[in-house]
Amino acid sequence: MSDNTAGSLRIGEVQSSYMAQARRRRLYSGIMLAIFVLLMVAGFQTAEDRNGGSFLGGIDNVFDYPAEVIAEAASKASELPGHLVHFFPALIETINIAAVSTLIGALGAILLSLLATRGMARYPRLIGVFRRVLDIMRAVPEIVIALVLIFILGGGPVPAMIAIAFHTVGALGKLFSEVNENADLKPLDGLASVGANWSQRMILGVVPQVAPNWLSYALLRFEINIRASAILGFVGAGGLGHELKVSIQWGQGKYDEAAAMFILLFLTIVFFDQLSSYARDKLVHGSNAGSH
Repeated sequence: MSDNTAGSLRIGEVQSSYMAQARRRRLYSGIMLAIFVLLMVAGFQTAEDRNGGSFLGGIDNVFDYPAEVIAEAASKASELPGHLVHFFPALIETINIAAVSTLIGALGAILLSLLATRGMARYPRLIGVFRRVLDIMRAVPEIVIALVLIFILGGGPVPAMIAIAFHTVGALGKLFSEVNENADLKPLDGLASVGANWSQRMILGVVPQVAPNWLSYALLRFEINIRASAILGFVGAGGLGHELKVSIQWGQGKYDEAAAMFILLFLTIVFFDQLSSYARDKLVHGSNAGSH
């Protein structure tokens, strides 16, 4: 009887402790939500005060520009196919920038990720250094790097390619490093026992295990880099973004060209999104199926 009583007391203590923790959690969540709302309201009010016009008062005008673009494009619908053909080379340049940047960035990410992964690093004491390098490369936005390079090298696709590749190394290096940590280290020990050097251990022992996931992340990054290369065109990095900037700055009379470029960019992103999604699914699930 005493055991049952003691057990009931322990259960009651656990329940009361759990309820107390739940109440504290709700209290802390409520406080954080209140702080978040206050910060949002204060930030919005500051932006409203510093803005040239009223934000709320200008909401009605948000769709004015898209309406003008659509109206002009509709009135010149017969010219749309010609614009699509005319701006297609600029689209190819944008895709090329993204492809080369992704390739260079992925190669750099593979090297740095291996150097930054415990159990695989060539220089274990420098793992923290290589991880901070990846953090820095990932933290600097592409547009900042591109603006600096355009000032140094001039406009064109090269600054955009370097800027996107630099950021890609940091972004993919982080993802690749996480993939590497899940790899089995037993093949590395076996290769080391027969005298394989570090490069041979990585190529023969690690790459076959992680390559499908590496390729999956690289394809995902390629989609992102297509968008990034188009955006960098607005700051003088060439490609479709530059042509789109010119049409937008020209204003009425060129909105049909802007609409054609929007359509090209949209169709391209959808196409590569579907293609890379299919390829990633085959790489990851196909690899898992093969391993079983």
